[in-house]
Amino acid sequence: MVLFLQAGNAFSWFGYGLILPFEIIYLHQFRGFSTATAGFVLAAILGAGTLVTPPSGALLDRFRAKPILIAANLASALGFAGFAFVDRPWQAFACAVIGGAGVGVTRTANQTLLILLITPEQRADSFALGRVAQNLGLGLGATVAGFVVSSAQDLRSFQALYLIDAITYAALALVVLAVVPNPRGAAAPDVGGGGFRAVARDRRFLILITANFVLIIAGYALFANILPPFVKAHTRAGPGAIGLLFLFNALVIVIAQLPVARAFKPLRRAQVFVAASAFFAIGLLGVLPATLIHSELGASALLCGVSVVIAIGECVHSVVLGPLAADLAPPHLLGRYISVFSLMVTGGFAVGPAIGGVVLAYSPDAVWWGGGLVVAVVGAGFLFAGDRVPDKPLASTESAAPPGDPMPEAA
Repeated sequence: MVLFLQAGNAFSWFGYGLILPFEIIYLHQFRGFSTATAGFVLAAILGAGTLVTPPSGALLDRFRAKPILIAANLASALGFAGFAFVDRPWQAFACAVIGGAGVGVTRTANQTLLILLITPEQRADSFALGRVAQNLGLGLGATVAGFVVSSAQDLRSFQALYLIDAITYAALALVVLAVVPNPRGAAAPDVGGGGFRAVARDRRFLILITANFVLIIAGYALFANILPPFVKAHTRAGPGAIGLLFLFNALVIVIAQLPVARAFKPLRRAQVFVAASAFFAIGLLGVLPATLIHSELGASALLCGVSVVIAIGECVHSVVLGPLAADLAPPHLLGRYISVFSLMVTGGFAVGPAIGGVVLAYSPDAVWWGGGLVVAVVGAGFLFAGDRVPDKPLASTESAAPPGDPMPEAA
């Protein structure tokens, strides 16, 4: 059942990959929106997803995850299908809010449902499989979309991409409805000060998401958003090399994620965090020599090597990140913990380009040695505070009913 759900996730990511590279092109060239308006429409998708994330966590602690996930996917299907027919900005913003809200709830509900369906010992493999599904789906979707748009650059081609994207969300909802069980969450204990206040009092969880926020900014966002303009302006590598960077990164994650998860599982979690930080630091610092290479082939080869190192860092990071957040969560607050965790991930990707862009304008090299230094400090912090990072689920999590067994209805 978990494999069916992950396969549905991969298909849904495939649909999103179909539209991801061409959203602004479609709205600007074929719907006549200004580039600024198109950009605000895309920002509305992210904004809506961000705003609904905390309420979705509270909702998931009160009701079962399966119907919430189905409803969220149907909302996404409705919103993105609507994009195929918009011809005015207000219509696009309405679709962005509906679709973005669906995506935001889906992200939290999907993780919560998966955690309820598996044992604590299976969490690392499950999160690793989710990373494979995401990268495989996005990569295949973007590739297919590129061929479709290249062969027929007309309105119907883009409409077809959006409609297929909507179908993938509906298909995921159907998979969840047909084959995924409907486990109950744990009942909330009769004590005061629960909800998000309890999350805010969990110092270990706050330290975890803060460190992860920094790693998302430096290890992920700088690579995804700042490296392409840096490569174009400061190295001999051409536009083709930029595409290869992302291709190598996605391929390595798809191929290496599960083997890396198994290889690092025996290590203590603090050691895994240190290893992930080391890979990120090496990758970020490895960008700097590319400015000194006067051969396009040589610079491109070095940067592809950087993308591989960053990809391995991402694989190692995912082994410990999601499972630890789930293990720190009391069963009756699982939805809230996952929603805050997801919110910090989204925040890192939103803040990263802004910080990186400012530093890039001030000192291009400082982006990479500064990012490497920050990541190294985070790794050192985990090295010295390793005893505070739990290597096993909390007792409350271990005592929860096995996946699939009835639990009391959440209050």
